Amino acid sequence: MRHAPIDPQLFVENRASLQRLMLRNALALVNANDIFPTNADGTLRLQPNSDLFYLSGVEQEESILLIYPEAHEEKMREILFLRETNDSMEMWEGHKLTKEEARKISGVARIEWLSEFWPLFHRLMCECEHVYLNSNEHKRANIVVETREARFVRECLARYPLHQYHRLAQLLHRLRVVKSPMEIDLIRKACALTERGFRRVLKFIKPGVSEMEIEAEFAHEFIRAGGAFAYSPIIATGKNACVLHYLDNHQICRKGELVLLDVAATYANYRSDMTRTIPVSGRFSRRQKQVYNAVLRILRRMCKAAVPGKLPKDWQKEAEALVEKELVDLGLLKIAEIKKQDPDNPAFKKYFMHGVGHPLGLDVHDVGLTTEPIQPGWVLTCEPAIYVKEEAFAVRLENNILVTDNGYVDLMAGIPIEPDEIEDLMK
Repeated sequence: MRHAPIDPQLFVENRASLQRLMLRNALALVNANDIFPTNADGTLRLQPNSDLFYLSGVEQEESILLIYPEAHEEKMREILFLRETNDSMEMWEGHKLTKEEARKISGVARIEWLSEFWPLFHRLMCECEHVYLNSNEHKRANIVVETREARFVRECLARYPLHQYHRLAQLLHRLRVVKSPMEIDLIRKACALTERGFRRVLKFIKPGVSEMEIEAEFAHEFIRAGGAFAYSPIIATGKNACVLHYLDNHQICRKGELVLLDVAATYANYRSDMTRTIPVSGRFSRRQKQVYNAVLRILRRMCKAAVPGKLPKDWQKEAEALVEKELVDLGLLKIAEIKKQDPDNPAFKKYFMHGVGHPLGLDVHDVGLTTEPIQPGWVLTCEPAIYVKEEAFAVRLENNILVTDNGYVDLMAGIPIEPDEIEDLMK
């Protein structure tokens, strides 16, 4: 791992929280993600399973965590299974976790090799009544590839059809959406890396540089500090910014344009998520600054509006009402258009068509029960925007906030966002 060691107490507490939500005489199991193939004999780098990491801190392929709080034998109540290494594996793939290393990372006392999994699992299945199995239940997930978890679910159901099975994801979503102090500290570190990258590119961007060169500047700053991109970076100049998930990053930045930077760092698998929109030439035009300040006003209002007890859908409606007002003031919408609009396709959606924010954590669009009210401990993005396709530019601004009982905490307060400050730093 590239990041500094994490106190294993984080994972010990996360497992204890899960156990408190489980039914009596129940077993839960989480698998690592697959290493996905590319072409020929190529593979992608392992993307750690967020749930497995949340419960164990382990980032190694083929690992399995088993939790059975009421197992008859105390030593069977938590078991972490790992690949057993050998000389050939060490030579080709490098070091794999030893049992002692895994114990130190996770706080799990009993570590076994994978060869012991099925005999021990069978023994515990003969003892337990309920079984929690995991799956990807994110509402926006587009599941087209069968995962390691899905294969295990199929095999488990075939071998043990008479047990009572339950969805582990429901419990983990409830737990993961509320961040502990240690998790917030890791998100802060990701935000700090993002700030370093952004300040670097403010001094780099000028007419003639390419979007991919800007991406490289961010990469240099993130990777040298043990981080990485939290998601595929969006670096969109001019009209490219009106494409929500623009990923080509190959156009030249031209004088007079704005460049939208939706780029952020991850550290120790915890994500940040930042968007800034800056002038390629170092100064905003009058019109660009009008739209920029409108979006900035919405951002500030919506950060304050993310309060405990409010439903996310109501937070969204408030944002849409503010966008609508700003669009009228900017001359992009007329009151008459709003009065005769289709309620199912309101006029503002031409200029703002996405959510104002989402939970953030081990995933960029983190899991959470967003049909329930916002709670203290949620970390949210706040990302209003106005896309003016007919004028070939867009402004999106995004900060990460921590919800508390005493107002929000801006985790990106140190990242420049005032237009005058950005212009000064770009001189």
